[in-house]
Amino acid sequence: MEALMERVYAANMELFRRKMVLYTWGNVSEADRSAGIMVIKPSGVPYESMRPELMVTMSLEDGRVVSGKLRPSSDAPTHLALYRAFPDIGGVTHTHSTYATAWAQAGRAVPCLGTTHADYFHGDVPVTRFLTDREVLKEYELETGNIIAETFRGKRASHTPGVLVRGHGPYTWGKDAVESVHHAVVLEEIARMASITMSLASDIEVLPEAISQKHYSRKHGPSAYYGQR
Repeated sequence: MEALMERVYAANMELFRRKMVLYTWGNVSEADRSAGIMVIKPSGVPYESMRPELMVTMSLEDGRVVSGKLRPSSDAPTHLALYRAFPDIGGVTHTHSTYATAWAQAGRAVPCLGTTHADYFHGDVPVTRFLTDREVLKEYELETGNIIAETFRGKRASHTPGVLVRGHGPYTWGKDAVESVHHAVVLEEIARMASITMSLASDIEVLPEAISQKHYSRKHGPSAYYGQR
């Protein structure tokens, strides 16, 4: 558990180093499915004063706090819902990064306009619907996770490791906390690129499927050949 807390702390600090968060606007978690636990950042603690021992451990099954003196992130129920909905993921990141949040507030999916996008996200990065009044009043954070899962029905979450929650902001995921942060940084950059591209040509065509598929498969799956073995 100590090693897991160290990894989650380091992943949260990577968000801070990459200037992906202001004040306390973000959180990262990692799950250990064999142990049935999730470790997540504590709620409302500034990044400058965070330490590994402040991370909070929770049960994946029922969300109870297993260890930790502080309250877990208020977004913990969303993280738990994603681990339950997507059995292949091991890390989740949430930010309010500027460009990705702007697309979420506009209620628009980030279209795949270029190969940088296609290298990491297969197709558009989708946007959820708004939560209903009933969902907001019921269990807001849990229902946020549920509408993300709803948005991915019929899709492979591992192929498009991120989503925009309408009116809220981005969530990303990966095989562990580090990869989920990596995807958060990439999503912010491709959202920025898309914003600039569409300001230059509002009628821009999306990347042709053959090019998109080629770039995705270079890095992912059995035919991948990018990087070193």
